[in-house]
Amino acid sequence: MTDLADLHEYTALELHQLLQRGEVSPTEATAHFLARIERLGPVVGAFAHVDADRALERARRVEREVPKAAPLWGMPLADKDLHRRAGVPARFGSRAFAEFVPDESDDLVRDVDRAGAVSLGKTATPEFGLPSYTEGLAFEPARTPWDLSRGAGGSSGGAAAAVAAGLLPFAPGSDGGGSVRIPAASCGLVGVKPSRGRVPSGSGLGGLAGLAVAGPLARTVADAALLLDGLIAPGGYPAGHPHAVRAPGDDGPYLGAAIRGEGRFQVGVLTDSPWDDFTEVALEPEARAALDRGIELVERLGHGIEALEPAPEPGYPDAFRAVWQAGAGAIPVDGPGLDLLEPLTRWLVGRGRELPARTLVEALGWLAEFERRLIRRFAPFDAVLTPALAMTPRPVGWYDPDDGERNFAQQVAFTPYTSMVNVAGLPAITLPVHDTGAGLPMGIQLIGRPGGEATLFALAAQLERAARRGRRRPPVW
Repeated sequence: MTDLADLHEYTALELHQLLQRGEVSPTEATAHFLARIERLGPVVGAFAHVDADRALERARRVEREVPKAAPLWGMPLADKDLHRRAGVPARFGSRAFAEFVPDESDDLVRDVDRAGAVSLGKTATPEFGLPSYTEGLAFEPARTPWDLSRGAGGSSGGAAAAVAAGLLPFAPGSDGGGSVRIPAASCGLVGVKPSRGRVPSGSGLGGLAGLAVAGPLARTVADAALLLDGLIAPGGYPAGHPHAVRAPGDDGPYLGAAIRGEGRFQVGVLTDSPWDDFTEVALEPEARAALDRGIELVERLGHGIEALEPAPEPGYPDAFRAVWQAGAGAIPVDGPGLDLLEPLTRWLVGRGRELPARTLVEALGWLAEFERRLIRRFAPFDAVLTPALAMTPRPVGWYDPDDGERNFAQQVAFTPYTSMVNVAGLPAITLPVHDTGAGLPMGIQLIGRPGGEATLFALAAQLERAARRGRRRPPVW
């Protein structure tokens, strides 16, 4: 008999199997995680909004009305606060939207519902998801459960804190420059950034430069694959894609590849970054140790491995900054509402609205050429291995909130290996492989070919098994 008091100890895949066998009901699972959120959610700053009554009613409706064949049937999760759900506050991490309650849900939220999941609320995000840390004025900071003095990363920091603390079995996030992979790495999780176009309702195709896509955060590779399958094909495979442009490759499902973990691959190792001409990128010893551990595991498993030669990209920093600022310039806040924005956001909005159209067009053209160069550079390899982060998770309050230029440089120094993946539209996965002497998990990133998610899941599953890290639990659990 399943002990309902221990549901959070199960992986998401194990919980899914319990639900399918009828050993646990969606209502029981929902009630269990709501109780944990009430107790531990404020400790790690995971949630922007929780509605227990709405969640329990949704769970009962799933039991009555949703077929068990739905890929995420009865699974608890939460929406990132950047995603609108009808009737639920959507603050986008900002005081400027403190009273906003949308009338309609975003496509991603509707797809999560169609997959049979039960949303428990909204996970915390920094203001409009702009920075790579989740410490704003609208909510308490999101903290990694491994060390409450350190941040959970961003912008899906609340989702990462919730999953790492056992408040959710997994959670969807969005990734426009590393916003799934950075918090996943900060919290000892698996984070997946899919290929551009892979997730129909979070494809990136409608956004500036095609940067932001939807992806999962989870405790295991298989759990991440389970959620990604649900996001891609909420009605089951084959997935329907409403776009004419879509990443090529295997359409899934990916859970099988993650469970089997089969194949031998050619892996490249990358240590240079397109930010190298912008600021000094120095790997902290803990990040270097994680990379070395990843290389050791790849070699032990018998894969081919080869270091990539550096390829300087001096135009990258200016082009990426232009797009980042232009995107902020389109935030729908004007007049007195601008005074409610945080200093970094105001700086970005101001820079974005001053940006000449010619500069933006030139930046977009440059990044399109960079995409082609990077794909050609990585083409000989099934996957490219990089550090997940260049530093350990940053202490809460480490980032300068008032100096935009310094803040940007701090973010680059922390996470120089993620944004290029978004620019190129490639898939990537981060996973923990090493623990510091202080008990902080540190991870690696694997970057795949366009549409190469199945290969990434297979390789990551092998590394996960070989690392033999077991089911580590953070101090906040």
